[in-house]
Amino acid sequence: MAVNEANETLNKTEAFFLKYKKAIIISVVAVFVIVAGAILYKNYVADPQEQEASTALAKGQEYMSQEQFDKALKGDGAGYAGFLKIASDNGNTEAGNLANLYAGLCYANMQKPDWKAALEYVSKFSTSGDMIISPASQMALGDIYANNDMLDKAVESFRKAAKMANSKAEDNINLSIAPLALKKAGVILESQGKKAEALEIYKDIKATYLNSPISQEIDKYIERASN
Repeated sequence: MAVNEANETLNKTEAFFLKYKKAIIISVVAVFVIVAGAILYKNYVADPQEQEASTALAKGQEYMSQEQFDKALKGDGAGYAGFLKIASDNGNTEAGNLANLYAGLCYANMQKPDWKAALEYVSKFSTSGDMIISPASQMALGDIYANNDMLDKAVESFRKAAKMANSKAEDNINLSIAPLALKKAGVILESQGKKAEALEIYKDIKATYLNSPISQEIDKYIERASN
């Protein structure tokens, strides 16, 4: 493949990874909000403040699953205060911490995404408790970083998403999130001119995730990064 042809492929085929993350983020929201909410309730229901906040989070999660991101973020005027207020009022709780992440994802999923606000809130989210955050949400964080031109942080998040997904798989090989997250990391590395690193990732996808849909098309990425 000629260099100019490869560059054209990168610009056209992979544009959505670098500029248009909304659909990808929407697709992963439902994957983790229910699980995270259940874990939060199970582990922290004994704390009255945590219980109240987790109950409020559940309503926000419902709005997120319905893609009513503005209501989830700012409240519905009918008793649900919104993730912004939950985060503000419960800053020292796990529920408040999770509300920061949800707020960031809501800003990212608005009809006109506010990537600066999304970054502001996800930056407040502590990932120290990995039992709260899922691989899918870690991948969404990478999308937010990428949209704020924080490409190194995006690559770091995508790598972490893959590692987390694999750690949760029975055979330590996740065939959905892990190869997709690594592919996104590789595309960003290519855009930074780091073809050697991208090539290493693509080869790893081919060797490790042989039965994944991503691996079926990875040869063209290997060829492109090799030129």
